[in-house]
Amino acid sequence: MEKRDNYAIQTGLAQQRFLTYDQEALIRKFQLKADQDYLYTAMLGSPYRICRKTGSLERWDETRWVSGNSFNEVLTLFDVLCDSKPARSLSGRWKPMGDFGMQIHSGLLEQDRDPAAGAFDQAPALLRRGCEAMGGIPMPGADVAYRVELCLGLPILVQFWHGDEDFPPRLRYLWDEGSRDFIRYETMFYAVGLLKERIWEINGRSAP
Repeated sequence: MEKRDNYAIQTGLAQQRFLTYDQEALIRKFQLKADQDYLYTAMLGSPYRICRKTGSLERWDETRWVSGNSFNEVLTLFDVLCDSKPARSLSGRWKPMGDFGMQIHSGLLEQDRDPAAGAFDQAPALLRRGCEAMGGIPMPGADVAYRVELCLGLPILVQFWHGDEDFPPRLRYLWDEGSRDFIRYETMFYAVGLLKERIWEINGRSAP
């Protein structure tokens, strides 16, 4: 029997799970635009639509709808859309991503040097261009920092510092303290992965 890719399996399961939800309730929950065939929303500055019959996701790519059914896209959007709390709210206070998980997760994140940091150290315009193309708003607190809307009212704060003779370049992702009302901790990793994918796509480059 041919093995199916686990990411594809999880993507398909998320789409099937979406079909079990009351779509009219989801429309009211997020005040979505909708017609007979699709629900419409946006993620990282791009319009998306969800097929109401199949759960298939599509992204508007300047001139046409293209598939948006990657693992990171589907898991991120459907997690926020279907499982966020009805009384969700943002606090306005930012918190490092690792602080949402167990202490071991925080340590792993601190030790993990993102190879993108080296690329941005050489060419910070790549990060600026990517964030601004996604509608990011410049923020203080780092050499380069942007508040980027993930989806459905949930933002991410991207911070970057150049390296020097004592410290390597550093990338950090912060979330509002109220983000767990919107998204699960595990899904934050998928969202950050999608954010990085989109930055490289906007710049016409492959990820380092």
